[in-house]
Amino acid sequence: MAKRRADLDLGVTRMLALSGTHDDVVFTVTRGVTRPVWEPSAATLALYETARRLARELGFDITYGSAGGGSGANFTGAMGIATLGGLGLRGADGHTLNEHIEVDSLVERGRLMAGLLTALN
Repeated sequence: MAKRRADLDLGVTRMLALSGTHDDVVFTVTRGVTRPVWEPSAATLALYETARRLARELGFDITYGSAGGGSGANFTGAMGIATLGGLGLRGADGHTLNEHIEVDSLVERGRLMAGLLTALN
């Protein structure tokens, strides 16, 4: 995971350079699928401000930040499309056997999504 494209490129270059041979053992590093870096654009930040305003009107707040990992948003964000991630339900322990949602967040997030769709239309 990298927050900037330059950091990802440097990391990939360094990993690929690890290939080599030692005592008749060949070690080959190849590049597989690499999720693109999603650096925020002015359009993404403006979209966030719209979402944050709507959330406040609904009685809660959303924060902005990089969470690490990756999602489908990496692809649209890297294409320059204004993109927000992490607006789903509140919960905890994602991708574990203890993953759960807070049922009370179903309505608030549904209203937020409806508000965003209305604001962007």
